[in-house]
This record gives sequence, C-alpha cells and structure tokens, in this order.
Amino acid sequence: MQEGKILIAENRGVYVLKFIGDVRLTLCSTIDALLKKIFGGEDFKSVVIDLTETEGIDSTALGFLAKIAVNTQEVSSRKPTIVSTREDITRVLSSMGFEHYFCLRDWPLALDYSLEEAPVLDDECADSIRQKVIDAHRTLMGLNPQNQEEFEPVVFALENCTLSREVKGVH
Repeated sequence: MQEGKILIAENRGVYVLKFIGDVRLTLCSTIDALLKKIFGGEDFKSVVIDLTETEGIDSTALGFLAKIAVNTQEVSSRKPTIVSTREDITRVLSSMGFEHYFCLRDWPLALDYSLEEAPVLDDECADSIRQKVIDAHRTLMGLNPQNQEEFEPVVFALENCTLSREVKGVH
C-alpha cells in the first residue's frame, strides 16, 4: 500500500482534499491543520473530499472527515461531498453513517485547477496527537449510536493511557 498523502486545492471558497494511499493516524496533524485553514477563513463555501485514490483509511481519518461534516453544518446549509469510486471505501463510509452528513458520489472529479501536496506535520508531542485522535473519535461517535458503541472503548483506552503511566510512575 502506498503511504498516505493529502493534496489540496481551493477555488473561491470551494476546497478539495484528495486523500491518496493509506490515510492513517500519521496524517492527523496534517488534516487538523487543513481543517483550521479551511474553516478559519471567511471565504468558505464548501468542501469536497476525493477518495478515489485512497487505498485504506483508518478510524482517526474517518473521525476527521466527521469533523468536516460537523464544521460545515455550523457555517453552511450545504453538505460536504465525498467522492469514492472504491467499493470497499464506500462500504466503510456507509457503515459509519456518512450518507446522512455528506453527499456521496461514485464518479471521479474533473478539476480545472491543480492540487498541491499538503505538508506532512509530525513534530507534535504524543499527548497532543493523542488528544487529536480522541477528538476525532468522539466526533465519529457522535454520528450515530453504532459508532458510539464501536469506538467508546477506543476513546476510553486513549483517555486512560496517561493515567496508567502516571500511576505506574508513582509506585
């Protein structure tokens, strides 16, 4: 599997994020920075996530996609769009309830402007990354009861891993 990367383009407030390869936890700081850029400005109109070249996507990246849906709802009446031509990826999106929060499309995009690779940010401390992962999973859990049930143990474990280390250090 190809290591994951993210390409981005913006045209008059419409943002396109293209996830390529295996999109995982290692890109959480990159995705978080992109979300701050997208939703931090006043020109936002909509966002399209292109997953046509995504080979794999983990729950952390799915949680960041859920954050896109939540943030979009706060500033726009339009749903964000996800383009997925891969049956396996589309099945994962459907199992998470994404069809209620996104317009899901199964045909590739035709863009007339170029995408640029987003810089990979990986210089954050473990606690900062852990908090981003927790937040992403909490957002994903909020989409539906099935996600709540599936990811609650993950969030619980992540929230308590620091506590375990601190208790071990006391003995």
